[in-house]
Amino acid sequence: MSLCWLDWPAPASVKACYTLRSGGSSSEPYLSFNLGDHVGDNPQMVQRNRSHLSQLIKRDNIAWLTQVHGTDILHLPTDTHATYEADASITQQAQTVCCVMTADCLPVFFCDQQGQQVAIAHAGWRGLLNGVLQKTLAHFTSPDEVLLYLGPAISQQAFEVGEEVRKAFLNAYPLLPELNDCFLPSPGQNQKWMADIYRIARIMMSASGVTHIYGGDRCTYTETSAFFSYRRDNLTGRMANLIWIDH
Repeated sequence: MSLCWLDWPAPASVKACYTLRSGGSSSEPYLSFNLGDHVGDNPQMVQRNRSHLSQLIKRDNIAWLTQVHGTDILHLPTDTHATYEADASITQQAQTVCCVMTADCLPVFFCDQQGQQVAIAHAGWRGLLNGVLQKTLAHFTSPDEVLLYLGPAISQQAFEVGEEVRKAFLNAYPLLPELNDCFLPSPGQNQKWMADIYRIARIMMSASGVTHIYGGDRCTYTETSAFFSYRRDNLTGRMANLIWIDH
């Protein structure tokens, strides 16, 4: 199995899925369905995997991004055969596929309840801290009309960060004191913290007015056979997370 379709109450016109690591053509350490063209894999294998993905979703206009852990948002349609530096994309045009790649960072899927607009954002801790989700949400008319899905990311039990990361969140969001509860002391007693990026995203989006939030129950680090994980393996592939309007 190469694809997992989202289980959420989105309109029928909205299609959303993420890839698993199996079912592709790449060799170790990218075994096997690596979609990332920036990780050292054989370019021919990456292109073969991307072509296979297009066949699976029956769409060839996937807008691949060059992701930089920033907050820029690409408005589609553009030339989907070009690449753009951004960490989120959004569209109101049917058949245009928004996509981000991940291997521990959090992919967040957005759609409105009418199925007229979709978006996806790539949110590691830097993106979360700097507001990539809030900036993506701001392009929707009404937050309480937005459905949001937290795709596969690293879980709290596997995501150790330094004190500077914890302090950065608490200092940047003094009106969200519950963020403090998203950091548990590391079992190593080494002044490190275990960060819950799923919970951070939920708190931020709830505070921004989103009431329909789903997903957030998988772990790229511990589900070894299902997902690539940069934190676990360092040299590894990337999954794709995709959303589009299909009508």
